[in-house]
Amino acid sequence: MATERNLGCVVVAVDESEESMNALKWSLENLRLRPASADGEQPAGTFTVLHVQPAPSIVSGISPAAIPFGGPSHVEVPAFAAAIEGHQRRISEAILNHALKICLEKNANVNTSIVVGDPKDVICDFTSNVKADLLVMGCRAIGPIKRMFLGSVSNFCINHVQCPVVVIKGTAQA
Repeated sequence: MATERNLGCVVVAVDESEESMNALKWSLENLRLRPASADGEQPAGTFTVLHVQPAPSIVSGISPAAIPFGGPSHVEVPAFAAAIEGHQRRISEAILNHALKICLEKNANVNTSIVVGDPKDVICDFTSNVKADLLVMGCRAIGPIKRMFLGSVSNFCINHVQCPVVVIKGTAQA
């Protein structure tokens, strides 16, 4: 089922989940990008694989009661922060390498981008900045209880992104 459209820029948001990689595979198999014009005035369409890396924090999720001797919870140690940034960078690179392997199997030429921040905001801003014609993303189907506490990035993007959004759903979990 190839979708014939004049797509110039398709952004595919990926993370470590299988659902996001399935969304990438779906995009490569089902979407057709605009070819370059013969006169060279209009470039060929592109797939952009976007990964949002969380902002590093050594204390996120730690309760103040868990900090020994009642020390301040907002203090960050530079060595720890650097180690966490390096670890997150390696994770992001592994995710994009996996995505690029999928693209290579499909013989697709893509751009990649890693942006640090909150996925909800970054995806919306990124698609706007690159003037995306379509956003494709996976949905983990985390279930209503977890979604109530964690929120849904795909749901947020559906309601805030300025371009059409395709969500490739996973199987529901409790």
